[in-house]
Amino acid sequence: MSAFRKRVLCLSGSLRQRSANTAALQAAQALAPVGLELVLYDGLGDLPPFNPDVEAAALPPPVLFLREQVGQADALLMACPEYAHGVPGVFKNLLDWLVGSLEFPGKPVAWLNASGRGSHHAQDALVEILQTMSARVLGGASGTVALPGAGSSRGEVLASAERCAELRALLTALEHALRA
Repeated sequence: MSAFRKRVLCLSGSLRQRSANTAALQAAQALAPVGLELVLYDGLGDLPPFNPDVEAAALPPPVLFLREQVGQADALLMACPEYAHGVPGVFKNLLDWLVGSLEFPGKPVAWLNASGRGSHHAQDALVEILQTMSARVLGGASGTVALPGAGSSRGEVLASAERCAELRALLTALEHALRA
């Protein structure tokens, strides 16, 4: 019997140099249980604006890379900031490039909210978008890891026993959902 091992592609919805969302995903990489390999996607800023004409003609290399990474993943873990009560345009652009892909439908997706301010509009919108895209949203493996705000680092997240416990709980729930 082979050991349980699942590849989880981590997608941050932020382009900030010191992003709380990216820091939360980096900390999750360090805390992941043995059965989960967390891989951070870092091509968000390389994606061109979504254009159906371009998609129909020939996919740009950054889009091909994104779709390849999604295809190789057993699940996705998303951390998305909230801007103006919604999903940031750059992250929605990433999702738009996946709408027409064969790699995305049915993909298990969990999300984490790194906002310590109780923001929930982006997560609500994100879940709606993901369901429309035929993702298998893992609500039980999703939740809030309340970071102090923008500018958090991986080290600061890992220095907090409470944040580590929250991340471990989400990752354990993700592992259980993927085993089911």
